[in-house]
Amino acid sequence: MTSDNKWKNSAGLKLIAIAVLIGLLLVPANAIKSLIREREHRQRDVIQEISDMWGGEQVITGLVLTVPFTKKVKDDKGVLTTITQNAYFLPEELSVKSELNPEIRYRGIYKVVVYAARLHLDGYFIKPDFESLSVPPEDVVWKDAGLVVGISSLRGVKEVIKIMWNDSELTAEPGVGGNEVVASGISVRPEIRASSAQFKFAMDIKLNGGKTVNFVPVGKKTVVKMSSSWNNPSFTGAFLPEKREVNESGFNAEWKILDFNRDYPQKWIGSTYQQQVISSAFGTELLVPVDEYQKSERTSKYASMFIVLTFLSFFIIELLNKKLLHPIQYLLIGIALVIFYTLLLAFSEHVSFNNAYLIASVSTILLIAGYTRSILLSKLLTFLIALILTVFYTFFFIILQLQDYSLLIGSIGLFVILAVFMYLTRKIDWYNLDRK
Repeated sequence: MTSDNKWKNSAGLKLIAIAVLIGLLLVPANAIKSLIREREHRQRDVIQEISDMWGGEQVITGLVLTVPFTKKVKDDKGVLTTITQNAYFLPEELSVKSELNPEIRYRGIYKVVVYAARLHLDGYFIKPDFESLSVPPEDVVWKDAGLVVGISSLRGVKEVIKIMWNDSELTAEPGVGGNEVVASGISVRPEIRASSAQFKFAMDIKLNGGKTVNFVPVGKKTVVKMSSSWNNPSFTGAFLPEKREVNESGFNAEWKILDFNRDYPQKWIGSTYQQQVISSAFGTELLVPVDEYQKSERTSKYASMFIVLTFLSFFIIELLNKKLLHPIQYLLIGIALVIFYTLLLAFSEHVSFNNAYLIASVSTILLIAGYTRSILLSKLLTFLIALILTVFYTFFFIILQLQDYSLLIGSIGLFVILAVFMYLTRKIDWYNLDRK
């Protein structure tokens, strides 16, 4: 037997060649994974850019009553100096009604959801109790008291904000005079009368935002009601709504949160609880139901398995039907399998993922089946290869759809495929294969 015939008829050498080809094909397969991540990051950048231009992700913290007081301290030399500190008081009740009107913005092939929000906040404070903070009444600077409403992105504010404080209407100004509780927002100078035991407030805010809106439960009792015509919300943050209803026409949600549910008190001094206040935010994210990149990436994780199973199918056809394929032919078939993932990614950016998967898989099956027909010259083997590829693509598509059961279905499916290959090759004498 000549060296050419030895190479041509050696099953061992053929398997080695196939293994090398699989290793080579994994290089472009991994490159496709990087391409998918790059496109996904590009999408996220576009979403973030448009959201920031529209108003940004909004976090509403309000309202917080700030009252300064003086304190005498000794320096290193024992000299008494007077410093000013802020005490912060939270409302007894805070009620928020929010209505989100979503809009779609486009940038190239990407779409982003933004919203115009109408917010109504009301509630009341009780008279600040400095005695529990060990602050003498004569050290309190009542005239410099401030009322702060945290708004994470003032760019989204669309109208002048007025706050009703008992019977007075106050016009808010930008700025919070410090960042011990919130870093950005609006403030007013309310009148704190010694004779008043309770201070009622109410305000309306028209606000633009992008993607998410969150609220901080600063009330001893906080009730937030939210409604929108967007039918694909995701409730996020430290608290989930007690009531929610999501249907085709939109969603309604309601949160009720007590001071016992959060990790900071109703009053404190300085920036002691700043991080706890920030981390207690909750709200809603308006999702765009686009998951083609996640599904494409999940699909690409099966690339090596798909290539191995397809090559193994061709190899068994060679053994059982005495039809020989050259390694170059294996390579071309493998490249077609890899290009499937680029087709899937490209089409999924313009049509639904399911349609993209159908287009890419059918195209790949027809290409490989047509090539098989031309090199094996057998309608039966061509049909068999097309059937095998159809089963493989259908099997992996089912795995993608059944996220909760993907491991179970995938394991069972691979077990069945292995059993079929073992059954078909059960009578092959591998030691005498080359001589036969």
